[in-house]
Amino acid sequence: MTDVLPTRVLRTPRSAGIAGVLFALSFAIIVFLIHKVVPVNPHEAGSWVANAPDRRKVSFALTLVPFSGIFFLWFIGAVRSRIGTAEDRFFATVFLGSGLLFVAMMFTATAVMGALISLASSDHGAPPLNVWHLGRATTFQLATTFALRMAAVFTIATSTIALRLRLHHPVVITIGFASGLLLMFVESTIPWIELVFPFWVFVVSVSLLVDSYRERAAGQDAAGVARP
Repeated sequence: MTDVLPTRVLRTPRSAGIAGVLFALSFAIIVFLIHKVVPVNPHEAGSWVANAPDRRKVSFALTLVPFSGIFFLWFIGAVRSRIGTAEDRFFATVFLGSGLLFVAMMFTATAVMGALISLASSDHGAPPLNVWHLGRATTFQLATTFALRMAAVFTIATSTIALRLRLHHPVVITIGFASGLLLMFVESTIPWIELVFPFWVFVVSVSLLVDSYRERAAGQDAAGVARP
């Protein structure tokens, strides 16, 4: 007689929800450091590139980007785990695709900015003006126009799924739709508009952690009642 092995279920670790909080904090630090040094207008002079202390601040912000992207991928996994088998293929495709594109664009913009800083460091001064304009404009377009729009699509898609499946409190869903519309239609040159996205991720992550705690507590209570 063949023994039937018990089926093991891979459960989502609680750290997946915490990863969203870590993404929100790290991304907010990145935005703060870059805004304190780099001009919002991509056509303004890049005098900070020739300043070693300013370059170090931006370089530190750029070193946080890969970790922030990893935290965001874990956050995506936590949300998908919460959705479970009720995941709709259309919204799942938009949700996952926009999230991955956001990470890819964030990494690309970081690589271009890092190249500008490396060029300035090696030449002991600012790079040629035409090189600076090209690199800065490319970074600006990737980080604001395209990445923020993908963040908006991700936010709206996630909020739509949460609304249909009643995954979050109505207040959390409302914040999601409002954040997505702001990121989609508000001018990207408005200072600190990038902080809307990590704020929303933070709210959703806290909601996921609270729900996870309640479910674990309910499961322990049920086990205690069932135990003779």
